[in-house]
Amino acid sequence: MLNLFNTLLYQPLLNILVFLYQYLPGRDFGIAVIILTVLIKLVLYPLGSKSIKSQKALSEIQPKIKEIQEKYKDNKEEQTKQIFDLYRKEKVSPFSGCLPLLIQLPILIAIYRVFWRGLDPDQLKLLYSFVSNPGAINPMFLGLIDLSKPNIILAIFVGLAQFFQLRLISGKKTPAKKDDISSQVQKQMQYFSPVFMLFILIGLPSALGLYLLTTTLFTIAQQYIILKKNHEERGDN
Repeated sequence: MLNLFNTLLYQPLLNILVFLYQYLPGRDFGIAVIILTVLIKLVLYPLGSKSIKSQKALSEIQPKIKEIQEKYKDNKEEQTKQIFDLYRKEKVSPFSGCLPLLIQLPILIAIYRVFWRGLDPDQLKLLYSFVSNPGAINPMFLGLIDLSKPNIILAIFVGLAQFFQLRLISGKKTPAKKDDISSQVQKQMQYFSPVFMLFILIGLPSALGLYLLTTTLFTIAQQYIILKKNHEERGDN
């Protein structure tokens, strides 16, 4: 299984990154990371678009789901049936957001390994025959940030970007009631997730932070384009 993972993900990503590093003007490792990230997001663009639409649709039908839960609070079986009928009527799957995460998780693990081990000279033996060996890779980004080491500033930017992304997809909402547990949990996660990511990145190579920052900014742009298009199609103000 590990050999399959290395062959299908780790080695190709390492080779693309080194190839970009070799042929970019100035050999800036950070720019190579950004371009690699954009290439990955472009490959996953259709899947990401579907996920964004599903997340937004789920967010928009939450008031109807709450009405059903209140109406059938004493009949759980009918409540479940009505909720799934609503999903079918609105053509929304509650599990649609899981598939992109499941696909991206192995890629994220492979990227982590590339940034954690890929800079070691002994890993460069995994380069394909048509990718020349640079001998050593300078991990500096714009001559300012050593991407082989943690960077608190980059980690903070990742947290802020992810917070903004969560706010964008959730949209404007009315204040949650004190007894509305689902809304309270959703609101808490909106703050908890970016803070959790911040603390995780503090101890990891900042190349991973740059990857996540680029990924998040790309996703924000993708969300903006898709949601704006949906509003225009529906004639929303």
